[in-house]
Formats: sequence, structure tokens, C-alpha cells
Amino acid sequence: MTAPVFVVDHFDAGGGGHYVLDGPEGRHAVSVKRLQPGEDVILTDGAGRWADCVVLAAEGKDRLVVQLDSVFEEPQPQPRITVVQALPKGDRGELAVETMTEVGVDAIVPWQAARCITQWRGDRGLKALAKWRATAREAGKQSRRVRFPEVADAASTKQVAALLAKADFAAVLHSDFDRGSEPLATAELPEEGEIVLVVGPEGGVAKDELALFEEAGARPYVLGPTVLRTSTAGTAATALLLGRTGRWS
Repeated sequence: MTAPVFVVDHFDAGGGGHYVLDGPEGRHAVSVKRLQPGEDVILTDGAGRWADCVVLAAEGKDRLVVQLDSVFEEPQPQPRITVVQALPKGDRGELAVETMTEVGVDAIVPWQAARCITQWRGDRGLKALAKWRATAREAGKQSRRVRFPEVADAASTKQVAALLAKADFAAVLHSDFDRGSEPLATAELPEEGEIVLVVGPEGGVAKDELALFEEAGARPYVLGPTVLRTSTAGTAATALLLGRTGRWS
């Protein structure tokens, strides 16, 4: 079992390399995880910087003192995988973010597609976005990542098209089998750069959206002979690409 991960804002240790983990993360380490001297922990800023530490002492209910000697930097993985996720109903959005994070996606872009029933407007949209970001953070910790996926602001269809136009490989997961869409499993992939996948809503990608995405350089692909839910398609596609690009090797 790998060491538990805790998120920190900085890595400034005091004399002798003693670092105090306090606040909510310290409380979780002491009161929930009940970590003891001698156990290993990993501290990270969630953006690739991390430190492998050893517990020295637990103080009170929310202070964990660890030995921090060196800070490391995890390089940005290549190729980078971004999933544009159409807004699902209910809590399926958080489910999609959670599983994509566990698998290893690098960035998630919420997309207000034409056929989305869910609408992110005003305070409701801000709260939903905050939930997605909190889910990515917690899933990153749970899966022992030190570089959490970025969750962008909600994007319009035109903004998604602009993102696709800049990608080194752009794909729309499209379940219209009569179109003769190619399998994603056999697509030619870049060794470096940016891969962007678009996952449509339950009702599918609208024709005008698909046309705009194709104009931006994206092509439609299928994952297999079955139709996946919007909350699982991104996870399945990311896993497929991580295996094919060698990032899981």
C-alpha cells in the first residue's frame, strides 16, 4: 500500500526539516487516519511538487509533525489528455470527474452542450463547478496522485471548438454507428502534445456541434460496439489512451 497523500500550500520546513501539517489536512491525518510515528506520508501541492515524509509525532487532534528533507517535481506527462465532459444529470458529473481522476486524466472541461438537460447558471453553476473541483482534489488524493487534473470553467461549444483546433489529436466520441466512425482503439496518436476528447450528453452530440468540431479538426470515433453513459465514456476512453500511449507502461 502506498503512503497516504495530503495537500499543502507550501513546503517550507523549519529547523531540522520538521514540517507541521495542520488545519483540515492535519485533522484528517491525526483524527481519521490516526497516523503514528514512523509511518510514511506524501505531501503535495497537487500541481506536481511533492515530498516523501516520515511521521515524527501527532499533536492534539489536528497537528502532524513530519520529517521533510527533499521536494521533488513530477514532470508533466506526455501526451497530455483533456476530456471535454458534457454536463450530466444529478451527481453523475461528480462520478465522471472522480473516475477520470482515478484513471489519470490531466484536465477536464465542463461543456454546456445543446442537448444537456442540466444547466449551469448563476450561483448554481458556481456551486456545481466547485463540487467538480473538490471531487478532483479528493479523488487525486485517494488515487495517490501528486498532479491533480485541472477542472476548467464551463465552456461553450465555440470555446470547445477553439480548444480542439489547438490540439495535436482531437476526437469526438460519437455513437452514430451509421456514420462509420473509426474505432478510437486504432486511431493514430501523437507521442507528445495535447489530446482532447469530447464526451457528449446522453442525447448525443447535435449535428451542428459535430459539424463545428469537425471544422476545427476533430474526427468522430467510437469506443466499441456498445453505447456508454456520458459519465463513463470519458473514463473508458482515457484508460484506453493511457494504455496505447505508453503512460501505463
